[in-house]
Amino acid sequence: MLANAHEYQLASPQSGEPYLLTPGPLTTSIAVKNAMLRDWGSWDEDFRAMTAKLRSELLAMIDDGRNEFDCVPMQGSGTFVVEAMLASLLASDSKTLVLVNGAYGERIVKILRCLGRDHVVIHKGDYLPPRGEEVARALRDDRAISHVIVVHCETSSGILNPIAEISQAVYTAGCKLLIDSMSAFGAIELKTSEIRYEALVSSANKCIEGVPGFGFLIARKSELEASKGNSHSLSLDIYDQWQTMNKTGQWRFTPPTHVVAAFMEALRAHRDEGGVEGRGERYTRNRDVLVAGMRELGFETLLQDRWQSPIIVTFFCPSESNFVFEQFYQLMKDKGFIIYPGKLTVADSFRIGCIGQMDEHVMGKVVEAARDSLHELGVPDAAPPDKALQERAKLAVQI
Repeated sequence: MLANAHEYQLASPQSGEPYLLTPGPLTTSIAVKNAMLRDWGSWDEDFRAMTAKLRSELLAMIDDGRNEFDCVPMQGSGTFVVEAMLASLLASDSKTLVLVNGAYGERIVKILRCLGRDHVVIHKGDYLPPRGEEVARALRDDRAISHVIVVHCETSSGILNPIAEISQAVYTAGCKLLIDSMSAFGAIELKTSEIRYEALVSSANKCIEGVPGFGFLIARKSELEASKGNSHSLSLDIYDQWQTMNKTGQWRFTPPTHVVAAFMEALRAHRDEGGVEGRGERYTRNRDVLVAGMRELGFETLLQDRWQSPIIVTFFCPSESNFVFEQFYQLMKDKGFIIYPGKLTVADSFRIGCIGQMDEHVMGKVVEAARDSLHELGVPDAAPPDKALQERAKLAVQI
């Protein structure tokens, strides 16, 4: 446990607001909201100092003591910075192996098609993680592959992919690893002293608990230097953004000033909670209370415990005919909790996020709300269809 855990107090969300049980945007503290009440000049030295501090604090989270990496914030949603990374760090003659086990891996494939970058795919479906040995095999079979990209936490299912063994396979084969850590960075360790990679991307409105408006790339400086001229886009050119920030301290185009100010407050709270370790511990407690309580109601998780991230949990919908997700959703919302529909193709499901300004006591109330909502729907047992459980069991033996 954290030495300073007793000093951290969870800030309450705005009174009357529902909790956002989603993978982001998420419930933020009043302090983060209040940080957006001041206007900032984007060229002013105070805002430039804020940008510099933002970059250095994010770099510190990967424990980069060798000064080999740099941080480049980029306006827009998380997908903007994913595309910026792929367009900038992948040369036109590159070939990328994409590890897909959900909607966000599929989105990466779509981006690469739009960019015209050569790629191949290992597709694992909704339940299974890509494993190091199959990555190694794919790289042995196709020596033209230069890069591998993986989603750290695939929030369409909640699966936490085994980054360390994937990284070992990639670098043993002489290739380079890119990580979409959109929903994991800040709560799951990615220290460069422990896991090798060339770059990662994440977003302001995920585990740091800021608000939407920008993402960021953390990459080796050597990769940033080599990216000059690769990008198809003016606004998404990581190299140009990096060079401009290093020379002037400014964003090339109008930055989301209020979002950055809110993010600085979110970073302060992240430090006070104990950094990546402390944030991850709270989210893990949230997940454990949620999963235990929902299972008592009869719900089943899509994933085995081994692969379940502390970010978001996917539950099968009950087999009872009285269960209608849209009605369940509204009942949960009426009780102060906004949940998330499923993104699976194999079974009806829904998702409940564990991140944001909430703790295990809130998650206990989520379970109570689910219990009461089931009662109102006339659903005595939340057990899923046998077919869903049989499919999960069949695939589990492949891991």
